[in-house]
Amino acid sequence: MPEKYHISTKPIPPRRPRIGKYGVVDWREDCCRCHNCVKKACVYDRYRDEMNYIRNLSDVDALFFDCMGCFSCVQECTKGLLSMSVNPAFLRMGNEYWHPDIIRTTMAQAETAKIPVSGAGYGGKFSGAGFDSMWTDMSEIVRPTRDGIHGREYISTAVDIGRKPKFLSFDKNLAVENGPNLAPISLPMILDIIPIRHGLAAMDRIRLATAKNTESLALIDARNWPLQDVELDEVKNQLAFYVSADTALPPAEAIEKTRFIEIANSPKVLERIKEIRKIHPGIVISVRVQLDGKGPTRVRELANQDDIEVIHFVADTNGNEVDVDKPRHLKDLIREVHLALIEDGIRDDITLIASGGIALPEHMAKALLCGADLITIDLPLLIGLECDLCGRCEFGKSCPAKIPQVKFEYGVGRMTNLIAAWHGQLIEVMGAMGIREARRLRGDVGRAMFFEELEEQNFGPLFGTRRQA
Repeated sequence: MPEKYHISTKPIPPRRPRIGKYGVVDWREDCCRCHNCVKKACVYDRYRDEMNYIRNLSDVDALFFDCMGCFSCVQECTKGLLSMSVNPAFLRMGNEYWHPDIIRTTMAQAETAKIPVSGAGYGGKFSGAGFDSMWTDMSEIVRPTRDGIHGREYISTAVDIGRKPKFLSFDKNLAVENGPNLAPISLPMILDIIPIRHGLAAMDRIRLATAKNTESLALIDARNWPLQDVELDEVKNQLAFYVSADTALPPAEAIEKTRFIEIANSPKVLERIKEIRKIHPGIVISVRVQLDGKGPTRVRELANQDDIEVIHFVADTNGNEVDVDKPRHLKDLIREVHLALIEDGIRDDITLIASGGIALPEHMAKALLCGADLITIDLPLLIGLECDLCGRCEFGKSCPAKIPQVKFEYGVGRMTNLIAAWHGQLIEVMGAMGIREARRLRGDVGRAMFFEELEEQNFGPLFGTRRQA
């Protein structure tokens, strides 16, 4: 049996004060100094942490907001002197899709590499847009042998990238003839290119080192190669070049040593594939397609070409179609493409990579259930470096998170921790669904429930079809 996949991690504390959600307002002038003060009974010891924090405070705007929100002290104070408040800096993070709770959770995972645990109480509405309108079937969670990361059964998260043959042929020695070109990775996740506007010169090196720690792939813009202090032989299994439509191919000696390359969609995509095949016949080639109004049609058209083996379709950062009046979400687009390829009888021949709006580990599992083989992530990696998506970099302003000053070791450690936490959560979800192999997640919508379909089945006969704005 192969060695169990494991990611080595260690806590990496933040470089700046944490942006927490809750803080406690303390009206001390009426305090009677009870011997059983609720502050001393805090199970998280936050009041002691706050005193230590205030002693070393360097920025008057960086107040202590690290309360866990259990409300125990607020309810049990005999004088009613404590009240809960929400950090205004927390509310300013992100946008309507990358909301503050996602950013706070991602930062915590990058720091500790632990699976986040939410407290009791109302966690918000049960359905929303995009992936929030999709629920997974957790009926197998009662089986102790499949208790996620604590279970006795081995749960594999490995996937294969490339064209799978319809059948195998053997020679006289029962060896497989002309085996498929595949690029196996241990997690259904590729580290995607992060926009250059965020200004971290070492970002490509950090992502490559993280991919090596996690046995994954990191897409590197071919225009940035070679990288300073990076030897090709040391990263050849993690390096995946991305070549835009107007960019020349990387050096032949670099292509020959790598196992995966991605090229942009263009009218000459087939000619470029043949050019790469002449250099390295065994390399896996992916075509990157933007999900605009013609995106799904273009994906289907490419999939029916014999020379195409991997298609990477990309939505915008919020997971929506690009340049469309009424954009659909990535979840629905994956299902459309997946079902179209099944109808064409070629779904097993093609590897589908989905990206855009993948903000949480549950989104990775849900994207696979909708029909993708694997996903890529970009912004979560940046958030792991304490970016709160304030958008200042888009206007050329200084970065409050000081992303350009991130050190190499810190960046690699935080990204590695984040991916380890995502891996643990994927195992938890798979174990709860009774699935022991990530490849079996693909397109298994029987393990999922969709709000739109449930609403139509239950309330459609009574109230009719929901009107669309």
